[in-house]
Amino acid sequence: MDISKTTQPDSSQVNAEDLLAGPVTVTVTDVTAGNAEQPVNIGLAEYPGRAYRPSKSMRRILVAGWGPDASQYTGRRLTLVRNPDIRFGKDVVGGIEIAAMSHLEKPLAVALTVSRGKRRQFKVAPLQEAPPAQSTGEIPAEVIANVEKAKADGNLGSYLAWLEDQGAPEHITAYVKDQEEA
Repeated sequence: MDISKTTQPDSSQVNAEDLLAGPVTVTVTDVTAGNAEQPVNIGLAEYPGRAYRPSKSMRRILVAGWGPDASQYTGRRLTLVRNPDIRFGKDVVGGIEIAAMSHLEKPLAVALTVSRGKRRQFKVAPLQEAPPAQSTGEIPAEVIANVEKAKADGNLGSYLAWLEDQGAPEHITAYVKDQEEA
């Protein structure tokens, strides 16, 4: 029995724990307003139903690299990495940082405050703009779990329609269609 699927966080957002296996390159599907604590939700094609909620420093990186008009971000790509040294207050909790961005002509370097009186140089590499061809066709564990739940609830067609509305990659929608026929 493969228990790795049971380690996926039950969350509406992408978490640092999702990146334990290494960096992930994602495609922005939309940007919406959040709440006072987490004011920005960035939809990702690779994580349907879960948003990337960037920290203030990462929002500053996005503005420095892509400008303030978030409506222009759709279709652009980011490489996200887990930084285990990120602090929240006095606690080391780990977090997500942007390592590369599409639509950059040259590397981006921005000095940002990381704590009171301390600044750090954040460096972001340019990322090729076209997404790489899907060679593995991997289905995220979250999608597999959602398919099983939707099948049990009799809502697989609704889940498929929602995935398509969210702009999920073709290999994911094909997987769900195959499950619908099974």
